[in-house]
Amino acid sequence: MSELTHLDEHGQARMVDVGAKPETAREAVATGRVRMQGETLRQLREGNLPKGDVLGTARVAGIMAAKRTSELIPLCHPLLLTNVTVDFSFDDALSAVEIVATVKCRGQTGVEMEALTAVSVAALTIYDMAKAIERGMVIEGIRLLDKRGGKSGHWTAG
Repeated sequence: MSELTHLDEHGQARMVDVGAKPETAREAVATGRVRMQGETLRQLREGNLPKGDVLGTARVAGIMAAKRTSELIPLCHPLLLTNVTVDFSFDDALSAVEIVATVKCRGQTGVEMEALTAVSVAALTIYDMAKAIERGMVIEGIRLLDKRGGKSGHWTAG
């Protein structure tokens, strides 16, 4: 394991200096899901939940969250994102909404945290908008699937 770059020589948290790193194309893909009862999933799919367009709202929330990640995660750098997508699919076998966020930029540091934040906030938005029907939903499986760019190159989850 490499040296922890968010700690100084005294073990104090610090922001990593990326000023000398070259700008490269960066991309990260993250995923997660919200499991729920079959009836809740049916109503969400049909657009019959009382709060309206759940997935449309969750998509916008995820995009906004990616753009504001540095305000939420203390040591993240503010980045000029060039693209954020948040997509949804239904998994009937798990009775879940699957979320996939892809974030891109051209910069000196990666966008993994932005992709993970987009998925997390999209999932929380789904929960918030469907909780009137079901409070027992489970947010799970939030993880990085893929990242590209920078010195470490391409990484894919196993």
